[in-house]
Amino acid sequence: MKKWLLPLLLIAAIAFWAFNKGQNFYNETIGLEENAKGQWSKVESSYQRRSDLIPNIVATVKGYAKHEKETLEAVIKARAEATKTTINAGDLTPEKIAAFQKAQSGMMGALSKLMVSVERYPELKADKGFLELQSQLEGTENRINVERNRFNDVVGVYRKHIREFPNNFFAKWFGFKQMGYFKADAGSENAPKVEF
Repeated sequence: MKKWLLPLLLIAAIAFWAFNKGQNFYNETIGLEENAKGQWSKVESSYQRRSDLIPNIVATVKGYAKHEKETLEAVIKARAEATKTTINAGDLTPEKIAAFQKAQSGMMGALSKLMVSVERYPELKADKGFLELQSQLEGTENRINVERNRFNDVVGVYRKHIREFPNNFFAKWFGFKQMGYFKADAGSENAPKVEF
């Protein structure tokens, strides 16, 4: 056997392995990436549902609580800010997810203040329409939490996949990037102080 044939066969075997491994990696990673993008759509859909409920809640409260104009305007402004902050599902970087989450937290803070002000209006708290809206909002908040957790789960699988050896080489080669996780809001690890 000629001396040049053995190195040539070795190079061909390595090239064949790399091609097959790269192709399998690419196809599997595309599937994981699409799962994460699909889950992101569910997260956005849950936030959209909350955003859609807010005008109805504001209108209901406005009918009873005419003195809460500043609080109502804060909710409307926070909703506008939250709905204009969007992320392309193909660009789920940690920074962009943090910006999205910050906008959503601002809206939730304003909405929480509105719900506290409702305590001053017993007739509003007893209104059947308001109670239904409040129940829908609570259910939506639960849905948001579930979808965010599911998003973090699928992103975790994707991130692990592109960081394992030798996948990390193929990830760089094909240009796959890390996706961000949803994280708890700053200070949420501290229990709220309740005073009576």
